[in-house]
Amino acid sequence: MNYRVPQPVPQVILDDVRGAQKMLSGVSRVTAMEGSRHLSALTGSPVHLKCENLQRTGSFKLRGAYVRIAGLRPEQRAAGVVAASAGNHAQGVALASSLLGVRSTVFMPVGAPLPKVAATQEYGADVRLHGQVVDETFLAAQEYADRTGAVFIHPFDHRDIIAGQGTVGLEILEQCPEVRTILVGIGGGGLAAGVAVAVKALRPDVRVIGVQAAGAAAYPPSLRAGHPISIDDPNTMADGIKVGRPGDIPFDIIAELVDDVRTVSEDALSSALLLCLERAKLVVEPAGCSTVAALLSEPELYGGGPVVAVLSGGNVDPLLLQRILRHGMAAAGRYLSLRLRVTDRPGALAGLLAVLSVVDANVLDVSHVRTDPRLGLTEVEVELQLETKGPEHCAEVARSLHGAGYKVMS
Repeated sequence: MNYRVPQPVPQVILDDVRGAQKMLSGVSRVTAMEGSRHLSALTGSPVHLKCENLQRTGSFKLRGAYVRIAGLRPEQRAAGVVAASAGNHAQGVALASSLLGVRSTVFMPVGAPLPKVAATQEYGADVRLHGQVVDETFLAAQEYADRTGAVFIHPFDHRDIIAGQGTVGLEILEQCPEVRTILVGIGGGGLAAGVAVAVKALRPDVRVIGVQAAGAAAYPPSLRAGHPISIDDPNTMADGIKVGRPGDIPFDIIAELVDDVRTVSEDALSSALLLCLERAKLVVEPAGCSTVAALLSEPELYGGGPVVAVLSGGNVDPLLLQRILRHGMAAAGRYLSLRLRVTDRPGALAGLLAVLSVVDANVLDVSHVRTDPRLGLTEVEVELQLETKGPEHCAEVARSLHGAGYKVMS
C-alpha cells in the first residue's frame, strides 16, 4: 500500500546504491542466501534467508557506515567521527573508521552488553559509556560532535547510510532473481528504505514488506499520520529495532515505496530466534529474526512466489540469549508449569514423578508448599517445571495426570 503520492525526485536513487556497492567491494561480504524447508512448507512458497547476521561485525550496519565515512571530505576525516549506539551501529562505525584510517569515538549506554562494548573497542573505537537509555547516549554524542568538530554518524537518517544499506537489496536480486516478496526489519528505517530503493527501481513487481516489533512500532501510526511521530517508551527485546521515531529521510522513502508494514509480538520474536537456531543453525538476534517472526505469525500472507527474509544481525548477548530461548521454548509449548495437590505421605511425590516418567516429561524443577492456609492438614502443594515436546505433548501430560487422579490447578 502506498501512503504518499510518489516524489518526482527521490532522495536516494538506484545510482546511489550502485555507487555504494562499488565502494563496498572487498569491504563488506556478499552474505549467504540459505533456503528454509520449514518456512517454505509453512507459507507454501520457497523461503530464503539473507544472512546479514554473518556480515562483518555481525550485522548489515558496516555497509552504511563505511559508505558514509568514505564520503567525508579530508578535513572532516581529520576531525574524526562520533556515533551513538547500543551495539550494531557502534561496531559498524568502529570497523569502517579503522579501515579508512579515521579516528572514531562511540558513545554507548552504561548498560550496554559487555560483548558489544568489547567488540567495538577491538574494532578500534574509543568507547565512552554514557546514559541509561539510547536517547541520553545520542545527546552526549551530539554534544561531543558540537564541542570537538567530529562528524556525527547517524545510524539511519542520512542518504549515504541508506545507499549503503540498499546494497543488501541488490544482492538479493542477484542471488534470488525470481523473488516475489522481501521482508525486512524496521527500526529507524535505513535498511528498509535502502532495500526498497534498489528493489523497486529494478523490480517494481516485488513486494517489500517492513516488520516492526509491536512494542516499538512507530511506523504504522506515522504512516497513517503522513509524517514521523514519536511513540512513548518503546519496549521490546529486539533492541536493534527499538526506535521511538522514524528517521525523516527513510520515512519519506518507506511511505512511497514499501508495500506494507507488519508488527510482530514478543512471543513471535522468541519463537523465531529459536527456529533460526534449531532449524537453520544460525545465531540471530531478536531484531534480526523479526522477518522470520512475521512469517510464523501470518504465513498465509506470503504465498504466491519465493520469499526472502533478511536476517539483519546476529549480535546477541549470551545472557539475553539464554532468557529469550527460555521464552521461546515456553511460547512453543516446550515448557510446562503445573501446580497440583497430593497427599502429604511418604512416596506420594515418587508416584507423581512415575506418572510423568511414563509420558516422557522431563522434570526441570520441583518445589513443595506445606504452609499455605488453603491446604488441608494432610495436603501438600507441588509445583513442577517440565520440559515437553510441544503443545500435543503438554496435552498428553495433562490427560495422564487427570487419569491418575491428580487435579491440576494451573
